[in-house]
Amino acid sequence: MALRRDPEKQAQLDFGAASDPKVSPDYDKSYSKHHDESGPGRYDPIIDRYTEAEIRRVVRKVDFRLIPLCGLMYCVSLLDRTNLSNAAIAGMTKELNLRTKNPDRYSVITLVFFITYVIAQPPTTILTRFFGPRIWLATITLFWGATMIGFGFVKDWKTLVGLRLILGVLESGFFPGVVYLLSTWYKRLAFLGYIFLVSFPDNQKSRSIRFISAEERQLIIARVNQDRGDADLEKFSIKKWLGGASDWKIWAYGLCFGCATTVSYALAYFLPIILNQELGFDTGTAQCLIAPPYAFAGIVMIVTGWFGDKYHQRGFCVAFNAMLCIVGLAVMGWAYGDTRARYFGVFFATAGANANVPSVLTYQANNIRGQWKRAFCSATLVGMGALGGIVGSTAFRSQDAPTYIPGLSVAMGSQAVILLVVGTLTMTFKLNNKKADRGEKILEDSPSFRYTV
Repeated sequence: MALRRDPEKQAQLDFGAASDPKVSPDYDKSYSKHHDESGPGRYDPIIDRYTEAEIRRVVRKVDFRLIPLCGLMYCVSLLDRTNLSNAAIAGMTKELNLRTKNPDRYSVITLVFFITYVIAQPPTTILTRFFGPRIWLATITLFWGATMIGFGFVKDWKTLVGLRLILGVLESGFFPGVVYLLSTWYKRLAFLGYIFLVSFPDNQKSRSIRFISAEERQLIIARVNQDRGDADLEKFSIKKWLGGASDWKIWAYGLCFGCATTVSYALAYFLPIILNQELGFDTGTAQCLIAPPYAFAGIVMIVTGWFGDKYHQRGFCVAFNAMLCIVGLAVMGWAYGDTRARYFGVFFATAGANANVPSVLTYQANNIRGQWKRAFCSATLVGMGALGGIVGSTAFRSQDAPTYIPGLSVAMGSQAVILLVVGTLTMTFKLNNKKADRGEKILEDSPSFRYTV
């Protein structure tokens, strides 16, 4: 169903019948042809046709189609890669003889996943665009599900290492692919997947985006172009794709993300062990006590996300989460003799680290332009996040159990790095925005683009 046009706004337009997308078969081509001339922030007749209430209704349709499924698939992804700790305290350590410290078999099993996960990041992000998210993301989800079934039949720890390597390859295409997909639909800001995932908004031939009309799709593209001017598909160029590597800010975002995942992965792989061996909870209780801190983390994610959207303060949210994590880690490690206090610290540490995953993703998404630069940044960001997983896996060593003081110290240091990087980026953004306001500098190849601090 077409959107109702605002008659007052429509009366202001004088573009003739040829400009109406309902009667102009070449509208999409002409729109793409001319959008580069004006860039983000420009007046757009498509957006001006509709009321704010109508625009919100279209965005909600996209929300309900994309967010729940991507969130569900991401939950499955996290469960599949981080459930080793639950298995460890439930008997896997004894059955597979993982107690040896040379090599530290448990740490080896956790970190090998990230080796293939990092290496396969760049090509799998490109394949998301080549095959389309509906086919690509659903296919890799199906295959990594089959790999996880194989985990249940492992009799030797070396076999588990091999399966974790395969899992790293298959999961490498999911997260950056989803990040890239969402960034094409929104302003700054396995079979199931095949049935419900959608294609990119510029792919007008895809049947998967028929849940919105042609006019609504053009509205989505117009909103993204008005915001940052990069919704239209650019022809793939290895030069453009690798060009993002010359921007130091891309690596700064990646460093922030890697530091955030250092703690989030460390908690995922070692928290049940700490609760069981250090805080003295039995296996069943330790398994249950994992859930509440993550529920609290979800609340913090929502609150900081709302704050960032409302006040356009992304860096502040990232810094706040990092400080929250530091406090939690300190209480976890050094509140000796008080089990309740140490468990309370788990809430802050878990919330700060995990809430910074979407916060850093949004931080970088708000401050880059260009389809292939965005694809490169997505792959780089998640690749650096995987490196954080390697650090988190190796910093928490079996010989340091059950207190893991060296690992907790490394985790706190990683959050301090986030504070330093965000401070540097904030000063850089404010300085460059002022220069752009004075006409002394063009940011991200657009005169109207401004960084979100």
